[in-house]
Amino acid sequence: MTDYNQQLEDLKNGKIESITIEKENFLNFRTVLIAREDFKHFRGTAYHHGTTVYTYTEEPSK
Repeated sequence: MTDYNQQLEDLKNGKIESITIEKENFLNFRTVLIAREDFKHFRGTAYHHGTTVYTYTEEPSK
């Protein structure tokens, strides 16, 4: 099982630049993401075939 919370922490702390999530893992990832208090700082960009790439932003989305 992938530790999405650790990946999100690594992204927030600048250890990694992005997280790529495939369509079949999206719902599991999203469950972890929206449980975080800082979830509005993570920006997802959707690509073809259901792939989403998440990055961290200093400013939260509105």
